[in-house]
Amino acid sequence: MEVKKMLGLLFGIFFLDGLFLLAAASNVHHYSFILKETNFTRLCFEKPMLTVNEQFPGPTIHVRKGDTAFVNVHNDGKYGVTIHWHGVKQPNNPWSDGPENITQCPIQPGKNFTYEVIFSDEEGTLWWHAHSDWSRATVHGHIVILPEIGKTYPFPEPYAEQTLFLASWFNTDVKELIDDATLIGGDPDPSDGFTINGWPGALYNCSNETISTFDVEYGKTYLFRLVSGVMNEEMFFGIAGHNFTVVTQDAAYLKPIVTSYIMIAPGQTMDILLTADQSPSSYYIAASPFFDSGAPFDNTTTTAILRYTNATAPSSIPFPSLPSTTDKESVDNFTSKLKALASEEHPISVPQNITKRIIITVSVNQLPCDLVNGTCGGPQGNRLAASLNNISFSTPTTDILQQYYSMLNDTSFDSDFPSQPAVVFNFTGDDADDYLLPEVGTKAKLVEYGASVEIVYQGTNIGNAENHPMHLHGYSFYVVGSAYGNWNETTSPDTYNLIDPPEVNTVGVPKNGWTAIRFVANNPGVWFMHCHLERHASWGMNTVLIVKNGPTNDTKIRPPPPNLPICA
Repeated sequence: MEVKKMLGLLFGIFFLDGLFLLAAASNVHHYSFILKETNFTRLCFEKPMLTVNEQFPGPTIHVRKGDTAFVNVHNDGKYGVTIHWHGVKQPNNPWSDGPENITQCPIQPGKNFTYEVIFSDEEGTLWWHAHSDWSRATVHGHIVILPEIGKTYPFPEPYAEQTLFLASWFNTDVKELIDDATLIGGDPDPSDGFTINGWPGALYNCSNETISTFDVEYGKTYLFRLVSGVMNEEMFFGIAGHNFTVVTQDAAYLKPIVTSYIMIAPGQTMDILLTADQSPSSYYIAASPFFDSGAPFDNTTTTAILRYTNATAPSSIPFPSLPSTTDKESVDNFTSKLKALASEEHPISVPQNITKRIIITVSVNQLPCDLVNGTCGGPQGNRLAASLNNISFSTPTTDILQQYYSMLNDTSFDSDFPSQPAVVFNFTGDDADDYLLPEVGTKAKLVEYGASVEIVYQGTNIGNAENHPMHLHGYSFYVVGSAYGNWNETTSPDTYNLIDPPEVNTVGVPKNGWTAIRFVANNPGVWFMHCHLERHASWGMNTVLIVKNGPTNDTKIRPPPPNLPICA
């Protein structure tokens, strides 16, 4: 897989996965996604799996800042699926956001739906993925958002660009895997490996001949666009012998960070600049998990090769020195450096005066077993669960957006998600398991349009404490603070960074710690909020934020499109 210099950008002409786009003449793009089962062989196993256009990863969407893309998704698969455009704010247009039974019902086999993906202020790298059960394991791809025509990057133009996608590989069918685990309330088996651009790499069986390779020329600088679509593990990433510079996260520019490694959580994206300034040779690229928890996980390492052109292959390819699996000090060392660029060309606007504060505990829980024989697959024969503010989310069978928009009196959700935990206790203390059993419900939080919102995610020691990458649809937000222990209303805000906090859509809540975010609720709609560890989302670590309409037509939810999938 060679790095290709990006040509033709001045003319706006792209040839992408068989699709021809004339972008200079228009800011509207059209794509066709065909969902179908395709046979793939990895780790000595061949299996059929759901893909888009028979690709793994799927096709890349290329746009410029402020463009619109219409993506027709035709489902030739075996079950209903939706697609989410991760990190795209979709102003006033939650109808095309994608989470199943939150903003739409699934696209059934044999049917199609055209998403209108509206880009606004995003610039950099995002991604798209399926948002039904665990189908995002194989249904995913990049979104590349270039600057507007006439604008440039806030760093020297790279010689070339390349996309790099981290993903999980399961030898079994992922839908069967989660369905079987859900049936008994147990923990799904971890993945069997990780991949870089669809290939596991040299450290796995039956994989050394098919490793992803990126060719570079000595002295040139390359922009690598990284996405972590990994299912359940945060990942360390590095390139042997090379430092690189992190310049964006979640399609927003950062103050440049020179580093030898990053830690990237599921759902996050990062753009890095790499200068090929080492002795011309081949060097391993590697990604391995960060996992500071007692839960089962995939403890393997995926690799690719950075290969200098016209260089002789070494007898032994150097390997990067990555932090150990439980090295949270290295995690903190990296994440503490993430700060918004906050320049004149790329300003930020951090809410200073908060009008709505929401405190949300984040927990892994258990529920009493509901099987006939009384024995489930979780601890002590219980059913595994997860919660926000001790409410384990139950996904409805009819999507919440249509119910809310139609102002139905009889809805399948309640609008009383609490603004703070019902019980205040030592959330990170040893007695947290006293609060192991959550309430089960479908609850949403209503927020007034224009509110300046602060959300404090408070990790707990209930069940099995670990890091939680929390994702909010429809918004980017500023990460103003984070620390270990319990958030304190009096002292914790004194530690906030209100000058140049990073603007992201997915943020890690540290194990037994807290993270505070801020944003202005200026995008009306029904927006899903959830942990991006797929196990936790499946167990109920989710809720819905409903931002009410504003006072003008431009601040109201758009009418629904005519071809919305019908709810069964």
